[in-house]
Amino acid sequence: MAWIVLIISGMLEAVWATALGKSEGFSKLAPTITFAVAIIASMAGLAWAMRTLPTGTSYAVWVGIGAALTVGYAMATGSEAVSVVKVLLLLGLVSCIVGLKLAH
Repeated sequence: MAWIVLIISGMLEAVWATALGKSEGFSKLAPTITFAVAIIASMAGLAWAMRTLPTGTSYAVWVGIGAALTVGYAMATGSEAVSVVKVLLLLGLVSCIVGLKLAH
């Protein structure tokens, strides 16, 4: 169960990171509210998962999922350029996240 919560928390990290960018310095209400709700839920889930999973592994997986999804979303929406190198590096990152789960 801790792994599921950790994965969801990592997904919420991508939500708050994207909302933070769209909030334009907290000047737009909807993205600011999305940011606040998502960061609280993301941190709460990370904290809960860390009760049973190692801190280093939990944090690495949480950040990795958030980073990969944030960049993937930005590339999918056209906010960030897509390149073969970026896609390969993201696949490498995801492979490392899966490796951390399998090594646990």
